[in-house]
Amino acid sequence: MTDKAYKAHSTPLLTIKMVPIDISVIVTTRNEEKNITECLNSIRKQSYPRDKIEIIVVDNNSQDKTKESAFKYTDKVFNFGPERSAQRNFGVRQAKGKYILYLDSDMVLSPDVIKECVDKCESGNYIALYIPERIVGEGFWIKVRDFERGFYNATCIDAVRFVRKGKFQEIGGFDEALTGPEDWDFDRRISSAGETAVINSCLYHNEDNFDLKKYMEKKLYYTRDFERYARKWGKQDRIIKRQMGMGYRYFGVFMEKGKSRRLFSRPLLALAMYFLRLSVGLAYVFNPGAGVGSQPVRLCLKKPGY
Repeated sequence: MTDKAYKAHSTPLLTIKMVPIDISVIVTTRNEEKNITECLNSIRKQSYPRDKIEIIVVDNNSQDKTKESAFKYTDKVFNFGPERSAQRNFGVRQAKGKYILYLDSDMVLSPDVIKECVDKCESGNYIALYIPERIVGEGFWIKVRDFERGFYNATCIDAVRFVRKGKFQEIGGFDEALTGPEDWDFDRRISSAGETAVINSCLYHNEDNFDLKKYMEKKLYYTRDFERYARKWGKQDRIIKRQMGMGYRYFGVFMEKGKSRRLFSRPLLALAMYFLRLSVGLAYVFNPGAGVGSQPVRLCLKKPGY
């Protein structure tokens, strides 16, 4: 058989066409065995094509079975720390997607989140999106937390979660010197790089059974870099005054854009919410280890912040 005849009769090699990754979902974890499965399962169940989504889990030295559970959903499970900022930046360095969605492991996506994010960014040329957040769990105080969180969506108290990877890299990602206010800092820098918007679909943040002591401890832990954040932007900065000032945090954010109707329509939840807000505020001011004891933050807390 001639070479020509052989080539005509031979079976061509199969060509495997690689499907491009559109979305890289980065989930940061630490000892989240009880939450990680529900989080990753919600990503798998998105209405957006599964083969165009990659899941990247960046764990920080978990001592439980978080990693083992994560490997059931993705082979991209890494160990990196020491805090969320570094974990997220590391995750983006591994990412192949055009867009980044970053989540905590106690968060669950509603089915259309990713599809709506992609559609909105592609049709409106937005560089980043806010995703409305609902607090879920058991008991009265979870209802209070959910009531409170609904006032913050797409305000300066919130932060974007869905971002074009190119823009993320352009602004340098998260500031790894910050723990706590790194979301606010990132939101400010990404918002200055292009247009942002908010979608309708929500994510659910599982706060389980509310424990006031643990809640306060968590809040105080994440205030430790408030001083550094305030100094970075300047104590006279308008957004700093809103984020840390009593005027906006206790009144403005609950009243603006017609939200006062919602506030006054649920008086019991509103009173309980103010109890939590005042408790956190007092703890910030009087706890010597909290970042808000610093000079620039104290000045913000004393001013109306409008």
